[in-house]
Amino acid sequence: MTEKQHNMGMFERYLTLWVGLCIIIGISLGAYAPSFAKALDSMSIDVNGAPVVSIPIAICLFFMMYPIMVKIDFGEVVKAGKSIKPVTLTLFVNWAIKPFTMYAIAYFFLGLVFQQMIGMDAVDLVKMPFGLDLAVGSHYGSGVVVIEEGVKMLEVPLWRSYLAGCILLGVAPCTAMVLVWGYLAHGNAGHTLVMVAINSLIMLLLFGVIGGFLLGVGQLPVPWQALLLSISIYVALPLFAGYFSRKWIVAHKGLEWFEQKFLHILTPITIIALLLTLVLLFSFKGAVIIENPLTILWIAIPLAIQTVLIFAITYLMAKYWGFSYENAAPSALIGASNHFEVAIATAVMLFGLSSGAALATVVGVLIEVPLMLALVGFCKRTKSWFPS
Repeated sequence: MTEKQHNMGMFERYLTLWVGLCIIIGISLGAYAPSFAKALDSMSIDVNGAPVVSIPIAICLFFMMYPIMVKIDFGEVVKAGKSIKPVTLTLFVNWAIKPFTMYAIAYFFLGLVFQQMIGMDAVDLVKMPFGLDLAVGSHYGSGVVVIEEGVKMLEVPLWRSYLAGCILLGVAPCTAMVLVWGYLAHGNAGHTLVMVAINSLIMLLLFGVIGGFLLGVGQLPVPWQALLLSISIYVALPLFAGYFSRKWIVAHKGLEWFEQKFLHILTPITIIALLLTLVLLFSFKGAVIIENPLTILWIAIPLAIQTVLIFAITYLMAKYWGFSYENAAPSALIGASNHFEVAIATAVMLFGLSSGAALATVVGVLIEVPLMLALVGFCKRTKSWFPS
C-alpha cells in the first residue's frame, strides 16, 4: 500500500465523533420514529419462521467488509516465513490468549463488579439459536424461552448479553484499521499486511469454534449453524469477492489504477456502512441508554482494560524476544485492536439488532479510535526500548 492510503482520512480520524453523532441520531429515531428500524429489520431471510439474516444489515455489513478485503494482497502471505517470530507471536496472542482474557475480564466486571448497577434482575431478549425449537418456558443455558410479539425468543440476564458482545469482540482480531495504526506507529508495513491476510484466513476456521466455546462457557446460546453462516456471509463472501475482483481489476486496469483510483473511491464506504448500521443499532437501544446512561461505561471499562492488557503482553514479549521496533509495534497493535465490523455483524445475526450483545460490540467501536491512537503514541515514545 502507498503512504497516502495508510494516512487517516476524515472518516477515520474523526470516527469517534461520527459514532457519537450516530448515537444521537439513533436514539432520536428510537424515541420519535420507533417503527423505522423495526420496519427495516423485518426485511429478513427467515428459517423455520425465525428471522436469521436481516437483509438491510447484511447489505450494510458487506460494504463494511469488502473495501477491507479488496485491499489485501494475499501474495504477501508467502513472505511470512521471513519473519516467523513476529507472525508466531501475533497468532499466539490473537488466538491462544486474547479470547480467554476477554472472557475473564468481561465476566469479572459485568458479572460481578457491575452486576448490581446493570440490574440484578435486568433481562434481555435475544434470538433463539438457529434451528432450535423449544417449548415456551423451557430453559436453555441461562435463558428461558418466551413469546415476544408472536416470535419465540430467549430471555437472558442482561449482563450475560453484554458478555456475549465482549466475547465476539475478543475473538475478532483486527484486519482493517490496524493498517492505519501500523503506519502511524512507523511499523513494518509488510508484516502488518501479512498478518491481515493470515488473520482473515484463520478467522474462517477459529472464529466460530472459539466463539461458540466461550459462549457455551458463559451459559449463552451457542447457535453453531448461525455462527458458520455468519462467517460465510460476513467474512468468506467479502473475502472471496475482494480477492477475485482485485485480481480481475489489476489484470485489466493495472496496479496503479487500482491503488490510485479504485481504492480512493472505496475509502469512505466502510465507515459510511458502519455508521448506517450504528444508527439502526442505537435506534433500538436508545431507551436502555436513556434510562441508564452509565451502561456504556460499564461495558467500556472491561473492553479498555482488555485492550491495554493485550497490548502490554504482546509489546513486552516482543521486547523479550528481541524484535526490532518496526515488527514489535504492529504486532502489539494488531493484538490490541478488534475487528468490530465482524463482531457487530455476528452479534446482530446471532442475538438480534436490539440485543445487549449488539450494543456491547458498538461500544467497542466507540472506544477503539481514541484508545488505539494513545497506544500508537506510546509506541513512538518507547521506540528506544528496541534494538535498531
